[in-house]
Amino acid sequence: MPRDYALIDCNNFYASCERAFRPELEGRPVAVLSNNDGCVIARSDEAKAAGVPMGAPYFKCRNLLERNGVAVFSSNYALYGDMSARVMRVLSRFCPSVEIYSIDEAFCDLTGVPGGAEAFGRRLRATVRAWTGIPVSVGIGPTKTLAKLANRFAKKQPRCRGVFDLGASPDPDRVLKWTAIGDVWGIGPRHAERLRKLGVDDALAFRGLKRDWVQKKMTVAGLHTLLELRGLPCFDFAAGPADKKTIVSSRSFGHPVTRLDHMLEATAQYAARAAEKLRGQRSVAASVLVSLQTNAFRLGRPQYSNALSVPLAVATAHTPALIRAAQSGMKRIFREGYDYKKCAVMLSGLEPERGRRLSLLALPPAHRPNDRPLMHAVDACNARWGRDTVAFAASGVRQGWRMKREMMSPRYTTAWDEILRVKAG
Repeated sequence: MPRDYALIDCNNFYASCERAFRPELEGRPVAVLSNNDGCVIARSDEAKAAGVPMGAPYFKCRNLLERNGVAVFSSNYALYGDMSARVMRVLSRFCPSVEIYSIDEAFCDLTGVPGGAEAFGRRLRATVRAWTGIPVSVGIGPTKTLAKLANRFAKKQPRCRGVFDLGASPDPDRVLKWTAIGDVWGIGPRHAERLRKLGVDDALAFRGLKRDWVQKKMTVAGLHTLLELRGLPCFDFAAGPADKKTIVSSRSFGHPVTRLDHMLEATAQYAARAAEKLRGQRSVAASVLVSLQTNAFRLGRPQYSNALSVPLAVATAHTPALIRAAQSGMKRIFREGYDYKKCAVMLSGLEPERGRRLSLLALPPAHRPNDRPLMHAVDACNARWGRDTVAFAASGVRQGWRMKREMMSPRYTTAWDEILRVKAG
């Protein structure tokens, strides 16, 4: 039986999250900035129509934003992450199989759903909007690649009203002809440029290429894309999100860091955040890599960057142990006399918490028996009452180095003291 793959994609996700709690922003241009309020990373349709460029530095387009009455927000990752989880829970409630592809995208299996895939997609779209406030587009096709194409068509063509089933279309080749080669899922910029030079400008032209040539020039990955465009599934649903092989926690500083004690505070903060993610996938880490760098764009200032990997005697997810390892590495690479812009902590050598290999030569962990329950309790408190409700003293108190977010909206769904209040009458 042919499969019906659906790609559900949240429209202008970050901007839509801001609008979900501010109904007065409906119809008004909205833009969201990157870390430290640096560049534009998300725009509503109205902001796009006003000519706000993606990736533009805020200081360069500030006048344009003000002239067009654009509501500007600092990135609010706590809000976006929670709203993403809510959308995915709605999808999981109604779809037999859901594969989370990114923070704002998921593949769903609509094979055999009652009423047909397109009608089901419209009900699903309406339910997500009603339950979360987030608008989504739904693209349906016999393969994941075709579902991606259908989703893009649903977004760009108003007559689709947010849903398009390519498999039920009387003229699917028209959609492939409409899709530029660089917009095909799985074809990167380098291959797209090469194909355009050969006169292959769209998905329909690519679909007509010979299999042997595609495999020779674009490896098996290109062949899979070709077959998917021909309606032959090569990518099935993943049983669940794969565990990460490395976990990185990093942010640019709000102000240049020049002192070791401030750098160690930031290192501890990022190590704690990475440890939380590590426990979230029930893994342990065998190595901690720390790095730091100055701002390469500050011409005339001395430049320096370095990184160091610190192996652990025993793989662990215990935050204090990871903080100690990260700080010991940072002390070894930190140099006085530089204005540091950024530091990072990466956990590697990840393996499952249970069933991991133990070395006969390694010393037993020095952790107390209650260390694991303690970490779970810390995670539970922060999950219930908001991030950093329980924090580690090594992260500091004032944290003047934290990234700048001067226009951040409240964390409506993850912090009790910032929850939305509604006044009656």
